[in-house]
Amino acid sequence: MAANRNRRLQKEIADIHADTHSGISLTSANTSQPDITDFTRFHGHFRGPPDTPYEGGHYTIDVRITGEYPFKPPEMRFVTKIWHPNVSSQTGAICLDTLGSAWSPVLTLKSALISLQSLLSSPEPKDPQDAEVASMLLTRPEEFAHVAREWAIRGRTGGSSSGNSSGQIESEATAKERKKLEDKEKKRAEERRKREAYHGYSAAMIERFTGMGFQVEQVVSAFEFVGIDKAGGEEYELEEEYIGDVTARLFGEM
Repeated sequence: MAANRNRRLQKEIADIHADTHSGISLTSANTSQPDITDFTRFHGHFRGPPDTPYEGGHYTIDVRITGEYPFKPPEMRFVTKIWHPNVSSQTGAICLDTLGSAWSPVLTLKSALISLQSLLSSPEPKDPQDAEVASMLLTRPEEFAHVAREWAIRGRTGGSSSGNSSGQIESEATAKERKKLEDKEKKRAEERRKREAYHGYSAAMIERFTGMGFQVEQVVSAFEFVGIDKAGGEEYELEEEYIGDVTARLFGEM
């Protein structure tokens, strides 16, 4: 039985090493022994998904193979500290169906690690492993994103993911990475603010009139008064009649 399990694991490891596109890798859990010789424990690795607070993070997963594998799932936990509702911020324990009731013998270490990476893109705060993190995501999402991003950066550089970071000395590269991610988040926040201020209208259509010196609130009010179609936020060409009505409303003529 153990021999069959090891042969299967050798094939799974070879498949991971041959796949240069998924971004998933597997190494020995024994850092002093780079070659994988122990088929009961590994370290899985992947990057944080783009366009998430975890972007820029490098994550290591402790993988333990039980005697019942592949009929029972591998035991996995995050070694890298992470701020995520489905992962314990203290122990790295994971709440994921794929590693529990939804496990199937047809699944592999690679598919399990890909599922973990996908979990970072689709957190489930209503089925949490860490209630504190889940509560923050549900009630204070912007604060959650900020903390998750901070932990991702510290985890990448080997820093502590808890407590104060005032004593941490950042390298120039880390500072640049932090600035890049912060700028990206600011841009997203500005886009969200604009969408809210424009009440669902296309920014380009609103700015056509703000460029004439009118305030956003005035233009939005005029659009709503005239009955301009929001068209799901998509830009389209206004008919001359509508342009005339909007302009008249802006100048107080109707």
